[in-house]
Amino acid sequence: MSDPFSYKNKKVISIGVMKELTGLSERQIRYYEERKLIFPERSAGGSRKFSFSDVELLMDIANKIEDGVQTYEIRQEMIRKQKEQNEQVVRQKMIQGQINAQFGIRK
Repeated sequence: MSDPFSYKNKKVISIGVMKELTGLSERQIRYYEERKLIFPERSAGGSRKFSFSDVELLMDIANKIEDGVQTYEIRQEMIRKQKEQNEQVVRQKMIQGQINAQFGIRK
């Protein structure tokens, strides 16, 4: 699971820079946002702001599209992966709780 406070997750990259880094057009980037594949933040002025993680994600999406994968399939895969990550976090917390209970550790 990625660290939300990592520099890779800070939303500081404009769509113009994103376009240069990925080789995608602004229209493609906006389309992937419309299809709920990427989630840029908005500045006070309404400009999209992306992270370095978004750069990697967009490149992965573009490669899959080039291989013929549909945006719907990509979105379903993203949902499945997020669900698996959430389940893993719950399992880890349950195990930690059992360990704490076994050794009498209270938080």
